[in-house]
Amino acid sequence: MANLNRVMLIGRLTRDPEKRTFQNGGAVTRFGFAVNNRRKNNSTGQWEDEPVFLDVEAFNRGENGTLADRIADTLRKGQQVFIEGHLKLDQWEKDGVKRQALKVVVDNFQYLEPRQEGQGNGQGRPQGQQQRPQGQQQRPQGQGRPQGQQQRPQAPQSHPWPEDDSDLPDNYGSNDGDIPF
Repeated sequence: MANLNRVMLIGRLTRDPEKRTFQNGGAVTRFGFAVNNRRKNNSTGQWEDEPVFLDVEAFNRGENGTLADRIADTLRKGQQVFIEGHLKLDQWEKDGVKRQALKVVVDNFQYLEPRQEGQGNGQGRPQGQQQRPQGQQQRPQGQGRPQGQQQRPQAPQSHPWPEDDSDLPDNYGSNDGDIPF
């Protein structure tokens, strides 16, 4: 039986990230996140947003893991981001009552807004772009990577739309009623 536990969300932080460090050097950053479900109101016919509030956590994993640190250092309440991760069910007992909470664990994230002035490194750059020390060049892709890290596969090159339709078949785009549904 196949299993898939994958979450992809676009939303906004509902509170500033809070980072905790462990004795072993690891770290976890927790924050609130909100996404909207759109639904049509049957009585008015209008589309409405129905907010969903989620608890999210990110960990520093592996030798070079800095995900929790980056989130704590760069994200703030109200920012819009894309989160990719998986679901985790936390279970505990308090005062003899069993409790549980479903959380999203971040595996990766992307900034969707430029950095606000006065936030983070204060250099006015979009988030994720760091200024390099003078004289330091950006290394060519695939060179100078730490041992054991693999190069990400290149995205396929997109082909531009043709300038004209001379290379399309004569019946391209015609609707002769042969669609099976």
